[in-house]
Amino acid sequence: MLPIDDPKVLAELKAAFEAYERALTQNDIETVNELFWADPRTVRYGTREVERQYGYAEITDFRIRRGAVNQQRELANQRITTFGTDFGVATTEFRAGGSDKIGRQTQTWIRTPQGWKIASAHVSFGVA
Repeated sequence: MLPIDDPKVLAELKAAFEAYERALTQNDIETVNELFWADPRTVRYGTREVERQYGYAEITDFRIRRGAVNQQRELANQRITTFGTDFGVATTEFRAGGSDKIGRQTQTWIRTPQGWKIASAHVSFGVA
C-alpha cells in the first residue's frame, strides 16, 4: 500500500509550500517561477478567465508580464497530504489583505531531481 503522510515526506512538502507562500507574498517572482515544474504539461488556472496558463513558459511569462502585485493574505483550513515519496496535494483557503472574499487554492506537487515542484495549480474565489 502507498504510504500516506510519511512524516519526513510531509515535512519536506510543507517546507516547499511555505517557501512558495513566502515568495508569493514577497513578490519574489523568480522563486515562485522556480517552484513550478519546468514542463509544457504544467497548468495554472488563476482567479480570472484570462489567467489560464498551459505550460511552464506561459506560467513564467504571465508572472513576469504582470510584475509585482499585492499578494498579502491570510491562510486558513490548510491541508497538505503526501502519497508515497514523490507526490502531494496542498489546499488552502485565503483571505486577501483588506478583503472579505475567500479564495481557494489547490496545488499538485511532484518531487523532481530539482526538488518539489508544482505540476498543477488552481486559484479561485467563492461566489457571495
